[in-house]
Amino acid sequence: MSKYDLVIVGAGPAGLGASIYASRYKLEHVVIGEEIGGQVTEAWEIENYAGFESISGKELMERFRKQTENLGAKIVPAVVQKVSQKGEVFEIHTNTDNFEARAVIFALGMKPRKMNIPGENEFVGKGVSYCATCDAMFFRRKEVVVVGGGDAAATAALHLSEFASKVTLLYKDQLTAEPSWVEEMEKNPKIEIKCCSKVVGVKGTHKVESIIYENSGNIEELAVEGVFIEIGSTPGVMIAKELGVATDEQSYIVVDQTQATNVENVYAAGDVTTGSNKFRQIITAVAEGAVAAGSVYKKLKLTKK
Repeated sequence: MSKYDLVIVGAGPAGLGASIYASRYKLEHVVIGEEIGGQVTEAWEIENYAGFESISGKELMERFRKQTENLGAKIVPAVVQKVSQKGEVFEIHTNTDNFEARAVIFALGMKPRKMNIPGENEFVGKGVSYCATCDAMFFRRKEVVVVGGGDAAATAALHLSEFASKVTLLYKDQLTAEPSWVEEMEKNPKIEIKCCSKVVGVKGTHKVESIIYENSGNIEELAVEGVFIEIGSTPGVMIAKELGVATDEQSYIVVDQTQATNVENVYAAGDVTTGSNKFRQIITAVAEGAVAAGSVYKKLKLTKK
């Protein structure tokens, strides 16, 4: 079993940001992640990350990876299945190998819940998006649809209305967004709210051209250039919860200003935490990763026993 000062679980912006600082602090560490770059790789263009006027999510994360590895860190492409505590060390079990560390940073991120319908995966980055904040400005003067009926869908529709020529909010069975959000949408002349029985698929040739849905037994087609899926996220917190890490009512990992959790020597960073006012952006994820790595360094190397 390989032994380290620190194991970082997650290879997105928070995890790689933590690794960059861990390397600078000379912490022996490893980054373990199923997908390098995480959800950011699905952003077809990013214009709000300092230092880059415009860059794709894949390219930005590739630069993160190169910098991380150039500083000496090891990135292991694997699925972490369990983290357990044995005295003062943690054992990290993956589908390929096991690791041991004195501290753990959970940089698990948030995976968008997918509809699993025809065309969804095919058109990711070609009109299908899971982040209105990231991609709204690329749909200026275009017609788009937001799928979902909760607060995230409502706020996405309102944000998109500042760019798109028309926004259709397509929800299934029940509109669960807060009444105040619903009222704002109803007052907005660019937003139309529709109910459906289910979404059937996304169609297009080289990019999104329409969305197919069922309404009262009838199949209907809506011509759009953008499909924003806002049906919730799946926090990657299960392995953290099994370790006893506390989460809030929305399943975000509770952290303090040092990114520490309630379990000693366990930290968390990025979209999955209560930090940064839950402002899920690349820049805040990287910052939380840096803070977490700095906190690990202070705890392991500077604190007298």
